[in-house]
Amino acid sequence: MSNHGKAYLVGAYEHPTREASDKSLAQLHAEVAKGALDDAGLTHRDVDGFFCATDAPGLGPMSMIDYLGLRVRHLDSTDIGGASYLAHVNHAAQAIALGKCDVALVTLAGKPRSSGWSGTQARTFGDEAPDAAFEYAYGMGTANVYAMSAKRHMYEYGTTSEQLAWVKVAASHHAQHNPHAMLRDVVTVEDVVNSRMVADPLHKLDCCVVSDGGGAVVLARPEIARELKRPRVKLIGAGESLKGLDGGDIDVTYTGAVWSGPRAFEEAGVKPADIQYASIYDSFTITVLLQLEDLGFCRKGEGGRFVADGGLISGVGKLPFNTDGGGLCNNHPRNRGGMTKIIEAVRQLRGEAHPAVQVPNCQLALAQGLGGFLAGRHGSATLIMERE
Repeated sequence: MSNHGKAYLVGAYEHPTREASDKSLAQLHAEVAKGALDDAGLTHRDVDGFFCATDAPGLGPMSMIDYLGLRVRHLDSTDIGGASYLAHVNHAAQAIALGKCDVALVTLAGKPRSSGWSGTQARTFGDEAPDAAFEYAYGMGTANVYAMSAKRHMYEYGTTSEQLAWVKVAASHHAQHNPHAMLRDVVTVEDVVNSRMVADPLHKLDCCVVSDGGGAVVLARPEIARELKRPRVKLIGAGESLKGLDGGDIDVTYTGAVWSGPRAFEEAGVKPADIQYASIYDSFTITVLLQLEDLGFCRKGEGGRFVADGGLISGVGKLPFNTDGGGLCNNHPRNRGGMTKIIEAVRQLRGEAHPAVQVPNCQLALAQGLGGFLAGRHGSATLIMERE
C-alpha cells in the first residue's frame, strides 16, 4: 500500500535541553509530546495512535500511554535503533490510511549525557543475543565499528580524512545559527583532522555529540491537517530495510539505505536530483558519506568528492544537509538521531529553519536514518516529504 499523500506531518518539536539531570525520562517524553501537539494546534485528547521505541521507560508504550493520559486505538513499539522514528512515521501513515487512527504521536527521549555515556564503551545487548558469544568478548564499541567502515572505504575508493572532515565543517557552519546546538563554533578541515584520534581513522570531531533531550512529531489524516493553521507537509514516500552480517560475507562500505532509499523514491515518484534538502543521519562523518552514496546522490566511491569544498553547506553546496547542525554539532538524544532528522526536514519545508540556512522555496525534502552499527547489523529508514 502506498503512503503517498495519505498522512501529513502536522506537529514537530525538539526539546531545547542538552543536559537534563533534573528531569525524569518519562517527563522528557511528556514535554516533547506536549510541544509537538502545541505546534500542531492539537491536544492529547486528539491522539488515538501512539508510537515509541525502547527509549520509552517502563513497559514501553503501555507505560507511556498511561503516563501521558492518552486514549488510543493503535500503538506501535518497533525498534530499529536510531531509524525507529522514521519507521514510526511510515507505520503511522499506514495506520492512518487504513483507518486505524486519525492522529498519531511519535516520541523520543533519552539521557545518555546525564548517565555518563561517551560512545567509546563496549556495547552489549544481553547475554541472550545470538551474536553475544562471537562479538562481545572482543569489546565491540560504537566508534570502532564505524571506523572499520571508514577505513575500508578509504582503502577501496581513496577517500581521505580531509574529505570526511568536510561533513563536520558543513554541520558546524549550520550549527552556528542554532542557539541550542552543543557545538556552535565553526571549524575547519584542519581542526577536524588535527583533533585527537578516537578510532583510526575517525578523529574526535568526526564523532557526534552525546546529549540528553528528545523530540516528537504528530501525524494526521489529510482532512484534519487541512483544518489546522500550519503549513501542510505530507509524506509521499517511505522505505525501510535491515542489513545483517550474512554469516560474515559482508561489505562494510554500504548501508541499508541502498534498499530503503530506492523504495522511498519509487513510492514518492521523484529522483535524488529532485531533493532540495536532506536530513542525513550523522553519528559520524563516515555515516553521512556512505548514505549519500547509497541514496543515489552520487555514485559509490564518489562520496568524498561530493561532500568536499562545502558540498553540503546551505547556500553554497549542491545538497544542503542537517541545517540544525545535526548530530555532529547540535544534539543526538539517547544516541539516536533519527527523530531530529525528521524535525529539521519539517522546518525546512515549512520555511521555519533559521534564515541563514533556510533553503529558498523548499518543496521537497528527504530524511534518512540508521540504527545499529554501520559495519554490523543495522536498520535503515527513508522518508520523502513534500510541502503542499
